[in-house]
Amino acid sequence: MPRLRQVGRDAAHPLAQAVYKMLFDERDPVKEPGTGTGTPGNWWTVFALVPDIFDHAVSGFQLYRSANRKLDPKFRELGQLRAGWARGSQFVYSQHCKAARGVGLPEEKIANIAHWQVADCYTPVERALLAYTDALVFDGGRVPDGVFEAMKTHLSDEEILEFTYVTALYDFHAVISKALRLEYDDVPDRMVEIAAPGGASVDVMRMVDR
Repeated sequence: MPRLRQVGRDAAHPLAQAVYKMLFDERDPVKEPGTGTGTPGNWWTVFALVPDIFDHAVSGFQLYRSANRKLDPKFRELGQLRAGWARGSQFVYSQHCKAARGVGLPEEKIANIAHWQVADCYTPVERALLAYTDALVFDGGRVPDGVFEAMKTHLSDEEILEFTYVTALYDFHAVISKALRLEYDDVPDRMVEIAAPGGASVDVMRMVDR
């Protein structure tokens, strides 16, 4: 279950009610969860706790899909997909596998996203964008000049800004989904102590010194 409470249909504000109708038909998503893509749908019901935050997030989805965008949707989805994988968000990664197919990204490029560095299916501009995504997610925006120069060989400043904004936005969503245990990120932390055989106490430092 999510770490925060959820907002049911009757208590939701107008935009949330409209989205609930679109995603869940006449069901109350708290009592009868499940969307058409197989997710529980609790991202929506938790974000509905604060109506203006819900509205702001939804406007972000509309913004990156806008016809005003100059960036190729395939490039956009490549960044979102890699950001989800790199941040370790099962929800963002899984959903954007589907979204990437929806904009025509080849299956080979989706399947190789985890090890793009050694895959030969990506074009030079795609490799530059994937390297940039890793710099955004793994290095907190510390981008080598060479990566930026490679992008600018292929893309306008406007396209690079759009890619930066959308990719960072989805890193942000991945972090929130993990922190609040939403959707497919509702999983226990795997970093736990593994008991020694038989429950014996082991002096690890003494073993290391040997």
